[in-house]
Amino acid sequence: MGKVLTQQQIKRYHAEGFIAPIDVMAEEEAAHYLARFEQAEAAYPAELHAENRNNLHLSLSCFDELAHHPIILDAVEDLLGPHFSLWGSVLFAKEPQSKHFVSWHQDSTYAGVEPHDYLTPWIALTPSTRQSGCMTMLPGTHRDGIRPHHDTYGADNILTRGQNISDIDTRNGVDLILRPGQMSIHHARTIHASQPNHSAYRRIGFALQSYVASGGRQVIGDNYWLPMRGDCEHGEMIELQRPRYDREPHAVAQRQKVNENFSRILYHGAKQVRSY
Repeated sequence: MGKVLTQQQIKRYHAEGFIAPIDVMAEEEAAHYLARFEQAEAAYPAELHAENRNNLHLSLSCFDELAHHPIILDAVEDLLGPHFSLWGSVLFAKEPQSKHFVSWHQDSTYAGVEPHDYLTPWIALTPSTRQSGCMTMLPGTHRDGIRPHHDTYGADNILTRGQNISDIDTRNGVDLILRPGQMSIHHARTIHASQPNHSAYRRIGFALQSYVASGGRQVIGDNYWLPMRGDCEHGEMIELQRPRYDREPHAVAQRQKVNENFSRILYHGAKQVRSY
């Protein structure tokens, strides 16, 4: 038995490459975080628009709080051990009746973080259902290494390069149905995707992408890390700081540097660079 996860959940994660749902908070608390995000989105549209939602935990206190939520960190510790840091985060917001989707991919393909044994919690701030375009996981695919990906740059594909794995059997895919306040956790090599949002509301989820055990490091770009628990060693790392309040000038500047580095890493070797 772990701090949060049961032994069965831990075994399932290692066998299948993901677990869900995991209760983090009540729906009312999730609604509070959603309201804080939407207030900031309305107040600072240039900083939180659809092409600029990476690493919001570095400048907005609501996402910093989520990144440090004790239940999330306890669940991560159950899987990674007591020493780990956070590499980055992404806020995913699919608008109602939008065509946006995420193609079949593995997170570790372009992240530049090695080794690949790291994980991503995905916290639902609105209902994540089949109708609203929830994530679908392919069980056990984390055990097969990195698959070849093809960059499509599809206009409706949310992924930076529209990267896609072809020639895979998706019939045993598992839909991750989450209510607000629940999360999933998936391995960096687990193949997953999500479909368009056909619902009447925004499907919003916050991906902490990713928590990495001490010893992991960035091998493509600058080695930025936000230490979370224990002794965090990541080579010649650049240690990030938590924001003391929303849009603290130092925090905003720090986030901009990290996002520029994020983009260089994700588009490394790409034939085309988009605006996110």
